[in-house]
Amino acid sequence: MTTTEADQVTPDTVEAVEPADHDHGVHGYHKQKDEHLKRLRRIEGQIRGLQRMVDEDVYCIDILTQVSASTKALQSFALQLLEEHLRHCVADAAAKGGEGIDAKVEEATKAIARMMRT
Repeated sequence: MTTTEADQVTPDTVEAVEPADHDHGVHGYHKQKDEHLKRLRRIEGQIRGLQRMVDEDVYCIDILTQVSASTKALQSFALQLLEEHLRHCVADAAAKGGEGIDAKVEEATKAIARMMRT
């Protein structure tokens, strides 16, 4: 198996993340939803560009530069989403008091840990 095959992400290789026990109300990113969708479409375009680069046999380092840019774009998106989660969901749980805050902090901590592994 080549490095490319070993690193290929497929639905089977993506880490399963169990849905959190949360309400289905308005989430922290709701106010920015349109902006987030635009940003994700740009990232999707970057990924399609990577596919084209490979298809066109572009120089390895040029592809790696684009991989780095795409990775940074996704990381930036993730940080923005995390910030909105902390400001909205965690802050809301803190304001309500009770055991809910512990669950939200643990949930956010696990999300941060997953982000740090990548």
